[in-house]
Amino acid sequence: MKGTYIVIIKLEEEKTIQIGKLGKILFKKGFYVYVGSAFNGLRQRIDRHLRKNKKIHWHIDYFLNFSEVKGVLFKESETKQECNIATILEKHLFSISGFGCSDCRCKSHLFYGSYKKITHAVRDLYLKRYKLKK
Repeated sequence: MKGTYIVIIKLEEEKTIQIGKLGKILFKKGFYVYVGSAFNGLRQRIDRHLRKNKKIHWHIDYFLNFSEVKGVLFKESETKQECNIATILEKHLFSISGFGCSDCRCKSHLFYGSYKKITHAVRDLYLKRYKLKK
């Protein structure tokens, strides 16, 4: 399966986190949404983000070590749509500059806002809910 996904994440307390070569970033307490894509196994990529024990590779891996995934939404597609979704989210939420977008021209692929603003921003993206394993 190929496609694009978003991960809704909660950070319980304000924290400065070293994000690879991006450096130390102060993250506010609250909700975040990360946009990604996978064209060699969408389910495997999502499941990887949900695991706690993994090799740190992407910016999001650093952030997920200190936060909790609250939900995942996805869309199957043969074309990359993460930058389009990031552009939409940027209109409604605060972006974390340079996060998760080293391979494109986007300002960011991680966004911050209230849970209400995040759910409002993603409502019209026609994404399916990914069932989280408990």
